[in-house]
Amino acid sequence: MSKSLDRPPAALGRRIILLRGARVILDVDLAAVYGVETRALNQAIRRNGARFPHDFAFPLTVDELGILKSQFVISSAEHGGRRSIPWAFTEHGAIMAAMVLRSDRAIAMSVFVVRAFARLRSGARATARLRVELAQLERRVTGHDEQLRRVLAAIRALLPPPQLSRRRIGF
Repeated sequence: MSKSLDRPPAALGRRIILLRGARVILDVDLAAVYGVETRALNQAIRRNGARFPHDFAFPLTVDELGILKSQFVISSAEHGGRRSIPWAFTEHGAIMAAMVLRSDRAIAMSVFVVRAFARLRSGARATARLRVELAQLERRVTGHDEQLRRVLAAIRALLPPPQLSRRRIGF
């Protein structure tokens, strides 16, 4: 394996976005990772449509494309940008694309794609676990606050009242 295939492409995790409740990577990013042109990737997808059910890959809607253009500053078709609707690939779709492309780089990079999706999943689980632990701690502390108030009130009741020095006023 060559040096360029020994390590993952820079910022692979940042190329994975949340869309329609699923973590996906866009065709332009997947093509860059696999070292092919976007049109070659899309052509392979069209030729092997049966391998890409809707939960593996799907085209973006016009609304989703508009949102992505505003978020990622994708150039419009009027200015030499894309002329076709991008495709989004789930983890399974990205692996299937590597099998369809059959290039050495696509096969090697598919390992890094799977690891990037897995890393995002474990991060999401850790965040959810942290959220649950924080809620439990909050409930526990809330109970302690009330108990501490009672203890402090009982201690104050046991303390003698402060002695005010009564100085005589006048002669």
